[in-house]
Amino acid sequence: MNKQATIEKIKLPGVKNIIVVASGKGGVGKSTVAANLAVALASEGYKTALFDADLYGPSSPILFDVQDEKPQVFKYPEGEKYMPVQKYGVKLISVGFFVTKKKSLIWRGPAASGVLTQLLSSTEWGETDFLILDFPPGTGDIQLTAIQKLTISGALIVTTPQQLSLADAEKAADMFENEHLHVPLLGVVENMAYFIPAQHPDERYFVFGNGGGQLLANQLNVPLLAQLPLICENEVNSPETFKISKNPIMVEKFRALAESIQKSVSDKAWGFKYVKQN
Repeated sequence: MNKQATIEKIKLPGVKNIIVVASGKGGVGKSTVAANLAVALASEGYKTALFDADLYGPSSPILFDVQDEKPQVFKYPEGEKYMPVQKYGVKLISVGFFVTKKKSLIWRGPAASGVLTQLLSSTEWGETDFLILDFPPGTGDIQLTAIQKLTISGALIVTTPQQLSLADAEKAADMFENEHLHVPLLGVVENMAYFIPAQHPDERYFVFGNGGGQLLANQLNVPLLAQLPLICENEVNSPETFKISKNPIMVEKFRALAESIQKSVSDKAWGFKYVKQN
């Protein structure tokens, strides 16, 4: 018997498409990919939001450099409503806005799932073409709750070229293809695919191996949507390091990824036919 049908879905009025960014393990740059993809979609004229679903290690406030900002909270008889923080044209909600800096978040699975549900359903998303969900690494309670309670348009799998990362990414992909949790896989993003020296932008060094992302895409029978390089954009101690990329190479890579995502949801008849906002 399929128990999935008995789970009540979270209604997000105005949200047209939900895209999950996931990985099998930490350290592959999944949150950076999710953040830069959201910015790229917004820059292309789509109304975009980002939900930081990594409740144990929220990083979106750092990536967007808005650690000191707080969402507006409005109290109604039916409960609180949150207005997302906005930057680079992206509406942003993260549990990181609601907890003390450097404080560890210790929740059992049901508590974490409850926080996820509350933040998603209590946020005023407004009209949103794309809501990007930055999943935590792995295949735990948070991911399961989101997949069961949301109508998800598709998922991106982020990996690096190493064999260990590929093995874990394949496990994450298998979660989405479970017969009771089926979410369409849009494709693979290979992060840290090669290194480009700042002084020699035409050179490529495959420091973590070569071809891993394509291998995974072939195994999953999905496209390799992007190969993102390592680029030394700033000095090591620069406050801009590990934040939203302004490097022209990376900007173009994420713009192309955003176009691929838009085309995928349109081709599969999810949502609507998009018209860029002027």
